[in-house]
Amino acid sequence: MTASTAFHLLDERIQRFLWVEQWEALRDVQELAIPLIVAGDQDVIVAAATAAGKTEAAFLPALTHLLQHNPAGLIVYVSPLKALINDQFGRLERLCETLEIPVWPWHGDVSSSVKSRFLKKPSGVLLITPESLEAMLCNRGTAVAGAFSNAVYFVVDELHAFIGSERGKQLQSLMHRIDSVLGRQVPRIGLSATLGDMQLAATFLRSGRPVAIVETGSGGATLKVLVKGFEEPARLDKAPGPNDGLSTTAIARDLFTNLRGSNNLVFPNSRREVERYAHLLSGLCEEARIANEFWPHHGSLSREIRNDTEVALKQKDRPATAVCTSTLELGIDIGAVKSVAQIGPPPSVASLRQRLGRSGRRRGESAILRGFVIEDALGSQSTFSSQLRLDVVEIAASISLLLENWFEPPVTHGAHLSTLVQQLLSVIAQYGGMNASSAYRLLCGSGAPFEGLSPAMFTELLRHLGQEKILQQDGSGLLLHGPRGDQLVNHYTFYAAFLNDEEFRVVTGGKALGTLPVHQLLVAGQRILFAGRTWLVESVNDSDKTIFVTPSKGGAPPLFSGTGGRIHSRVRQRMRELYRGSGLVRFLDPTAQRFLDEGRLAYQGLALDERWLVDQGPYCLLLTWLGDAANEALACRLSAAGLPSALAPLGVEVTKGDLRTEVIIERVMALAHEAMPGVDDLLAEAKNLQRQKWDWALPPKLLRATYASLNLDLDEAQGWLASVHSLPNDA
Repeated sequence: MTASTAFHLLDERIQRFLWVEQWEALRDVQELAIPLIVAGDQDVIVAAATAAGKTEAAFLPALTHLLQHNPAGLIVYVSPLKALINDQFGRLERLCETLEIPVWPWHGDVSSSVKSRFLKKPSGVLLITPESLEAMLCNRGTAVAGAFSNAVYFVVDELHAFIGSERGKQLQSLMHRIDSVLGRQVPRIGLSATLGDMQLAATFLRSGRPVAIVETGSGGATLKVLVKGFEEPARLDKAPGPNDGLSTTAIARDLFTNLRGSNNLVFPNSRREVERYAHLLSGLCEEARIANEFWPHHGSLSREIRNDTEVALKQKDRPATAVCTSTLELGIDIGAVKSVAQIGPPPSVASLRQRLGRSGRRRGESAILRGFVIEDALGSQSTFSSQLRLDVVEIAASISLLLENWFEPPVTHGAHLSTLVQQLLSVIAQYGGMNASSAYRLLCGSGAPFEGLSPAMFTELLRHLGQEKILQQDGSGLLLHGPRGDQLVNHYTFYAAFLNDEEFRVVTGGKALGTLPVHQLLVAGQRILFAGRTWLVESVNDSDKTIFVTPSKGGAPPLFSGTGGRIHSRVRQRMRELYRGSGLVRFLDPTAQRFLDEGRLAYQGLALDERWLVDQGPYCLLLTWLGDAANEALACRLSAAGLPSALAPLGVEVTKGDLRTEVIIERVMALAHEAMPGVDDLLAEAKNLQRQKWDWALPPKLLRATYASLNLDLDEAQGWLASVHSLPNDA
C-alpha cells in the first residue's frame, strides 16, 4: 500500500493490523473518505455500493482519531437493526481488541451488566439502536452529559433507512439533544448504499452545516438481468388474480432448478409470500431427497430462526438461499450471494438497488438479478390493469431506471409531528420538566429537528396535550407529564417512534417461533405456514396473545399485512414510455415480452396516448401517469370539490354516482383555473389520517398538516390539473 496516501494517515497500529490481515490495497471509497474523517472536524456522507468497504472507510480513520487525539473518546454507531449491531460487533471486536479500544453493543438483548460497565467508563465504540438511545436519554437524563462527554463521532449506518421516516426524525432529534447537552456539535458520518439525492441526504444528516460527500460507483461489477413471465390461467370458480397457485408453483420450481447448489436471496415482497415460497421450496428439496437449502427470513420470525438463516448463508461448505423480506436488504454480513431474485415489482427502485448490491461481490463475478412476474390470462372479463399488463411494465420500468443508475431521492420535507409528541415527552423525562419556551427552542428552533413549526402551532399542540392529560404545568409554568403522559412514558413501547402491529406469539413445545400479526380468524385445528413449515393450531390464548402449534402438513400462508411502497412519478412516466415503445426489452424473456406487447396493444387500442380519462362504468379513471403522492393530492382535491375520488394504479378513480362523464370532465377542467385550497380545507372531510404512532395525540389542524407533508405532492397535482385543458379526450 505504499502508493496509498490515505493508508499513511492511519495510526500505525491500524496499519500493522491491515498488513497482518493481508489487505492488498484500500478500496476507492476508503481512499476518499479517510482524509475527510481522520481529523474529526466535519460531517461526512459515505455513499458506495454494498460491500464496497463503507464501514471500514468510517471506522479506520475514526479509530485513528481516537488513538492519536482522544484515547478516552467515544464513537457512537447507530444502526436500524439489532442484528446489524451484533454483526458489526463481530467485525470490530478483533481490530479493537488489538487496539485496546472497548466495543459496547447496546440494545434490548444486551445484559444490564454490560450497560453498567459502559456507563462507568464510557469510551471506545458504542453500538446502539435509536430506541436504546431514546431509553438512555429518557431514563438516565442526569447521566447523558457524562456518557457522551467524550463523543467524537456519530456514525449512522444505513442512512437511507432513516431518511423520511418517523424513526429518522427521532434519530435527528436524539443527536441534536445530545449536542445541546454537550454544548457542541459532534461530527456525524452517514453510511449508505442507496441515496438518490446527496444534497437532500446531507440536509437530513445535519441542517445548516456543510457536509462533505464521498460517492463512488458500483466498483465495475457487470450486471446480468432476466425477467421471466408466468401466466395464471383463468379459473371458472373464482375471479382470476395473481398468485392463485399454478404460476406460484412454477416460479418455485424455476427457483429450485436455478438456485439449488448456491447461495442466493429471494424477495417475494411480503411476509405472506416469503412463507409460501419457503414452504414450496423446502417441499421440493424433500421431494428431491436432499437437505433443505431454502430458509425463511422476515421480521416476525424469532431472532433464533433469523440467525439460523444468516448462519446458513455464511457457511462455505453448504449452499443456502434465503427467502426474505427487506430484513436482508440492509448491511448484515451474510457473505456473498450468487444471485438475487425479485418476485413481482419491487417496492421501489432504491430497494431493488439495495437488494442487488448483495450479488456480484466477489472479484470477477457479475451481479445477477432474476425477476419473476405473474399476469392473468386475458379473457372477456379481464380488468383494465390486466389488459395493460401493469406488473410486467412496472418491473421493466424499475429495472430500466436501475440500469440508468436512477433511484428515488430521499424524502426530507415531512413534518413528522407524531414524533414531536414523543420527543417532547422524552425531553421532559430527561430534564425532569422544562418550560415551554425552552422546549420550543430545543425541538423547533433554528437548526432543530422540527424547525419550521411556528410558536403558535407549538402552543396549540401543548394546549391539546394538556386537554388530553398527557401534559400538565405546575405553578411555575414548568411542563410535566400528566397522568396519561406518565403511563405512556413508563411503558416499554414508548421508545420506538414507529407503530408496531399488535402481534400474537407463535409457540411450539415451549419454544417461540416468532410473532404473527393476525388479520384473520384463527381456530384450533387450522393449519398455517410459518418459518417455512406447516403447523397445526392447537389453541389460541387471547389474553396472553399466544398461538400454540405443533408440526403438521398442508396449510395456508398467514395473512400478514403487505409491504408495498409508494411509487414515484419517474417510475410511472417510464412505464408510459415503455407503452409508447415498440422494440424488445433485452432483459425480458419471451413470455414477459409477450405481456409487454399485449400491454402496448391495449394502450394503443384504448388510445391512452390521447386520453386522460377512461370511462369504467361506475367510475371514471383519470390517467395522470404520476406517483402516489401526486395522485393522492389530486384525489383529495377532487373529493373536496364534490367528486369522490381514490388512488388508482395509474392515476385517480372518480366515483360517478349520479354524474355523467361529461360533467366530471367539465368539473375537472374547471379546477385547472382554481388555486389549490389550503391543507385544512383540502382535508377537512378526510378520515383515517392517523398513520403514525403518535398521530392520535395531535390536534386536528396539526394532524392534517403532518399528513399532507408526508403523503401529498400538491404542486405536482396542481400541475396535472393545469395541463388537462389542452389534452384532447374521447371519453
